[in-house]
Amino acid sequence: MNQNELKSFLDEKVELYNNPKFIDSDPIQIPYQFSIKEDIEISGFLAATIAWGNRKIIINNAKKLMDKMGNSPYDFVMSHTDNDINKLQNFVHRTFNDQDLHTFIKGLKHIYENHDGLETIFAKNQEQNSVQNSISQFKTAFFEIEHENRTQKHISDPLNNSAAKRINMFLRWMVRNDTKGVDFGIWKSIPMSILSCPLDVHSGNVARKLGLLTRKQNDAKAVFELDTSLRNLDKKDPVKYDFALFGLGVFERF
Repeated sequence: MNQNELKSFLDEKVELYNNPKFIDSDPIQIPYQFSIKEDIEISGFLAATIAWGNRKIIINNAKKLMDKMGNSPYDFVMSHTDNDINKLQNFVHRTFNDQDLHTFIKGLKHIYENHDGLETIFAKNQEQNSVQNSISQFKTAFFEIEHENRTQKHISDPLNNSAAKRINMFLRWMVRNDTKGVDFGIWKSIPMSILSCPLDVHSGNVARKLGLLTRKQNDAKAVFELDTSLRNLDKKDPVKYDFALFGLGVFERF
């Protein structure tokens, strides 16, 4: 396919998969339980944090986590007591355990109390054509609190050559603003044009088959290469093609 044919093909797949009917099978359904901005972004951040492995298990564990937080994540983060923290005991998703979760609750409270919230800290460190520095600086601020070193692995750092798939996915949820009813678009201070594609095994394999990506590793260098290719297709909303790449890989076994 030439570039025009490729764009037409992928645009059709975006139309197919950027559809609310897929929300019920995706972790993005977790923040859709809420209407308050802070509840949406905190529940989305926590759901994205554990979004690796079997999707049904991810969704079930994220729902359990929201239940443990009284289905009021912002209030829980900002007003929790020691007794509330005890309710989180025995939570585990793969290698993310209750001690990691305790740290994340404290880290989120620190972000809201000392950095004016999640949107502000990501927006403050954005660059002209990238949010990858924002992710790195967010991680630094998040772990200004006392924490165990092991917990740091649960937030990726693109400046250490990580693809940072889960945070890039979370940012897509919060920033992308279209009329399709999937992504929330509640963060207005970051343009869609600088978002990065959440690169994983599925999207990476499809991107390579389509000639959008040549690098074999799914790392930060691959994200940059894929971003460049996708921005050539749509400079204003390149990350919309995440729907196409993921759908082709997961649902069509492309």
